[in-house]
Amino acid sequence: MIRPVRYAENPLVTPKDVKPSRPDFEVIGSFNAGVIRHEGEVLMLMRVAERPVSPDPAICRVPYLVCDGPDARIAVRECRRDDPDINFSDPRVVGFPDGTMLTSISHLRLARSRDGRGFTVDETPALMPGRPSERYGLEDPRITKLGDTYYIVYKAVSPDGVVQSLATTRDFVTFEKPGIIFPPENMDAMLFPEKIRGRFAALHRPLGGMLAGPSMWVAYGPDPMSLGEHHFLLGRSTSGWDSGRVGGGAVPILTERGWLEIYHAATGTDHYCLGALLLDADRPELLVAKGAGPILRPDAPYEANGFVNNVVFTCGALVDGDCLSVYYGAADETMCGGDFSRSESLAFPPGAYPAAG
Repeated sequence: MIRPVRYAENPLVTPKDVKPSRPDFEVIGSFNAGVIRHEGEVLMLMRVAERPVSPDPAICRVPYLVCDGPDARIAVRECRRDDPDINFSDPRVVGFPDGTMLTSISHLRLARSRDGRGFTVDETPALMPGRPSERYGLEDPRITKLGDTYYIVYKAVSPDGVVQSLATTRDFVTFEKPGIIFPPENMDAMLFPEKIRGRFAALHRPLGGMLAGPSMWVAYGPDPMSLGEHHFLLGRSTSGWDSGRVGGGAVPILTERGWLEIYHAATGTDHYCLGALLLDADRPELLVAKGAGPILRPDAPYEANGFVNNVVFTCGALVDGDCLSVYYGAADETMCGGDFSRSESLAFPPGAYPAAG
C-alpha cells in the first residue's frame, strides 16, 4: 500500500502569500504548480488566479484580456448579480447571454525554496496573458528540462477554446512563447524529460466527444512545435474514482521499470484524486501497469474545502533517492506537498493492469 506523508507545513502557499498583479485585484488561488530544481532551489511555477475587487457586492466584475492593439491589457466587464439573464450557478464562470467568461484570470508566478518546504513567492508574475489564445488566462504549467532549456507547457484559455501552449526559458528570468502545441480542446500536456527514440514525446489529454470522454494520449515529433503521431494511452473507467475523467499530472519520471506517471482522475461529480501509472520506457503509449486505486485522496481539510471542494491536482514531482515528493494544488486554492516512497509507488500488484500491445 502506498502511504503518503503530507507535509506538516501544508498549505505551502496560500492566496494571502501572493501579491496581486495590480492594486484593484485580489488573489483567490495559488495552486497547480509545475515544479523543478534550478540552481540549488526548488521552484514552483504556480497558477495564480485573481479577480477584480468589487466595492459593491451586488456587482460582479469579470476580468479578460484585450488584444486590439500592439499592447495587450486586462479589462473588466461589470454586471449585476440579480440580472435574470446571467447565470452565476458555477463560482468559476459567469454565463452571459453572449457567452461564458471566467470569474478570474490566471497568470504564472514563481515561488522559491531551499528545502522544498518553506517557499517565498516572487513579487511579480513570471508569465502574464498576452495573446488572443490567452484572453482568459494561463493555467496549470508543467516544466520539463531537456539540455539547457526548460520547456513549460501550460493551458491557455480563451473564448475560442482551451489549448496547450509552450514557453521556454534557460534562467527563469526571461521567457519566450513559441506558441500553441495542441489545439482545442486539450489539457494536461507535458513533455517527457528525455527524447524517446530520438524524438520529443508528450502526454496530452483531448477532451473527447460523442463517443469518448477525456483520455490520455502520447504524441511524438522532431521538436515541441511539431508534435504528431498520436497514440491512445488511457481512458476513464466505467465506474469508481476515475469514471469522470483522467489526465496527466506530474512530468513522467524514468525508473528501472519504465516511466512512472502520477496522474489525476475524477468521478462524475468532480471528486479529484491522484493515481499512479507505469508506462513502457521505449514506447510510453504502452501501459504496463495501473494502480488499483488512488494514492492520494482529498481527505485533509485544506483539500476537502476551498474554492472548489474535494480536489488534489498535481503538475510536478521531484525524486531524491527513494523519496518521491509530489507537489499539488488543493481545492483549487492552495499549494501543498507530500512525500511518497518511490519503491512503493512502483510496487504495482500483479495483474494491476494487463500489459498493453
